[in-house]
Amino acid sequence: MHIEQFTVRHKPYLRLVESRRRLSRNGKPISGKVLVLGLGPLSRHDDGKPDFLGRLRRSFRDGEPLIAALKPFVGNVAREWNLRFRDGDESCDGKPKRLAACVLDPVFSALGLDQLFASVKHASKIQYDLQGLVRLLVYGRILEPASKCATMEQNEKYHEPLVSSPNPDNVYDALTVVDENAEKIFRRMNTCIKRGIGRNPSLVFYDVTNFYFEIADADEDVLDEAGNVVEKGLRKFGVSKENRKQPIVQIGLFMDDNGIPVSFEMFPGNTLDHHTLKPAMERTVDGFGLGRFVLVADRGMYSAPNMCHVTDAGNGYIVSKSLRKSTAATRRWAVSPEGYEAVSDKFRRKSRIIEREVTVVKKDKDGKETRERRRFKEKEVVYWSEAFYKRELFEHRKFLDFVERLRANPAGFRVSAAQSKSLKRFLKDEYLNKKTNEVVDGRKLVAMIDDEKLNAFNELMGYYMIATSELDAPDQEIIDKYHGLTQIEDQFREMKGTLEARPVFVNTPEHIHAHLLVCFIALTMMRLIQRKVAMAEPKPDADGDLKWSYGMSGERLSAALREWQVLRQPGEYYQMLNASGEDISRVLSALGIVTEKKIYTKGSIAALRSGVKIF
Repeated sequence: MHIEQFTVRHKPYLRLVESRRRLSRNGKPISGKVLVLGLGPLSRHDDGKPDFLGRLRRSFRDGEPLIAALKPFVGNVAREWNLRFRDGDESCDGKPKRLAACVLDPVFSALGLDQLFASVKHASKIQYDLQGLVRLLVYGRILEPASKCATMEQNEKYHEPLVSSPNPDNVYDALTVVDENAEKIFRRMNTCIKRGIGRNPSLVFYDVTNFYFEIADADEDVLDEAGNVVEKGLRKFGVSKENRKQPIVQIGLFMDDNGIPVSFEMFPGNTLDHHTLKPAMERTVDGFGLGRFVLVADRGMYSAPNMCHVTDAGNGYIVSKSLRKSTAATRRWAVSPEGYEAVSDKFRRKSRIIEREVTVVKKDKDGKETRERRRFKEKEVVYWSEAFYKRELFEHRKFLDFVERLRANPAGFRVSAAQSKSLKRFLKDEYLNKKTNEVVDGRKLVAMIDDEKLNAFNELMGYYMIATSELDAPDQEIIDKYHGLTQIEDQFREMKGTLEARPVFVNTPEHIHAHLLVCFIALTMMRLIQRKVAMAEPKPDADGDLKWSYGMSGERLSAALREWQVLRQPGEYYQMLNASGEDISRVLSALGIVTEKKIYTKGSIAALRSGVKIF
């Protein structure tokens, strides 16, 4: 019901009306208004203050109308519905439809993607529904990950189809457009997030993962007539994070200090981790205008060219270093008790500032290399943690027990090639056969074990080292900021789990990149919704820092949105289903969506969507 103003003989009047839909004689739904209460001329009620009509409508919606005669019509006045079914009509066969777009559409819009794809379509004179296809691909990743063709078939599962006049062939056209506009997508999302909740640029986290393809052969490199590589193949055999034997593609992901993804870059599957950082920064975050930030990354990223690139751009870094691969002098300093500050009997730390001299190789536009000697200061923070010691001990317990059993009874052991490979780093060099790696007799192996190497390995258990450009930052602050890197692993788990980003079934580099970008958009949208949930219901014992709390898992969020549905009734009325579940209630409450036990119309469903505020 709503208050309407109308004119009679040039004089304004007020009345309370209700919009209703009914079936005509030929069974077609038609719209109309029904008079509920006549309120008389406007002059009878106007209090002379500005915007009386606007204030009257708001007061009616809030349950405290300015006109007393309206009071019986506010609140939850029950309305009876008489719906007419006709045998053979589709409405007799209930087909629940998803309402998730009421939540996902405002997020998609808040990221500026609706306007971006509308402008791309206009500029490119695309005839198909580009925005609808992208929405379908992204929402499908969140709700029901499937192949591109299967995702197209999900269009009719929404209470209002996302794509008008869908053509399955257009989905690949849309992927091409997504790939071509990747930079615009990253920039638009970044700009909207900065304006909406603010990018916290103090820390930017980076890590690498890979996604596999269910194919047998890797992509071949493209060569010129002289045999030089013109273009590297993308799907290559490499070190799979999941120990897969199929070709993979590498991606490097950036995340801000709020736990919201920033950007990603794609690389051939055989690219080493530390070779991804510099080009990934150059192609994405270097141009985002984030201001000075401190890059936090794992030890796989630590190299002189990477650290120099970070500091040359005016930024800083906090990156772990392999203590076991450091110099003997560094290892002696790390394990020496001198200089340690005991935070507790389970944790101690110390640091030092060193001066490093490195050679940095740079290439110009023509590929010509130049070498430059660089000197810079760096702070090394090392700590010993009982928890880390126990974890390392658990990881290596099987091997250490094997060595002890071998010492106790060498005649009873025949060592396999795999076991001898594990032992290789602890064998004396003068006994080591570098060519065969064959099965050896346990009695011979005992003599080959280098106790000095084995003791050095055990001595470093529980120690961890971090290198940073932030010379004045307190040691514990450096350690705490580095530990935030574990949260980026959750981004990868969501992409590989809830969003099922792999295995990848598209083939061309453009479509592979577009597929990963669709997953990236879906992940960002999920994180924004989860952030709203976390902020709406902080835990009683929380210390106010909720940036690493996602409120609920991505899997539960996906299930809640997928099961929130409506059932269409005759006359284009809708019955809401599964709106009272625990998870969906938390999500809707966090987004400001209030559902009622009533029959809904298209207009009232649209009102649910329009009330969502993401930022």
